[in-house]
Amino acid sequence: MDIWIYWVIAALLLFIVELFTSGFAVICLAIGAGGGAIAAAAGATIEFQLLLFAIVSMAALLGVRPILKRTLYRKEVVATNQHAMIGKRGVVCVDIEGNGEGGRVMIEGVDWRATSLTGEPIASGTKVEVTAIESVVLTVKSL
Repeated sequence: MDIWIYWVIAALLLFIVELFTSGFAVICLAIGAGGGAIAAAAGATIEFQLLLFAIVSMAALLGVRPILKRTLYRKEVVATNQHAMIGKRGVVCVDIEGNGEGGRVMIEGVDWRATSLTGEPIASGTKVEVTAIESVVLTVKSL
């Protein structure tokens, strides 16, 4: 069997290994093995094949890997749980008394305990927006 076939087999095995990892480093070695296979098919010496494997692998690590990470690992921060409440709007269903005394607001069909951001009373029926949350108590402001 010709040596280039071994390089192709190595490249395929490295591609398969990459499927089970998440760093995009093994795929760069697979690309390098592809370079070694091309050199072997062209009749290059084993030293040149290994050198080309190393050079192509390094080039892939420096060029391809950052592009793959930037494209496939987008770090979008998705607000969940309590952080998702900030900015939501609702209606006061039980008067919010001033000076930190709480009332109740209805947001997306859920009843929450709430206090006023400014410390001013907010009457029932007033539309409000959530500005902060601590534990299960929302801090709201009038709209």
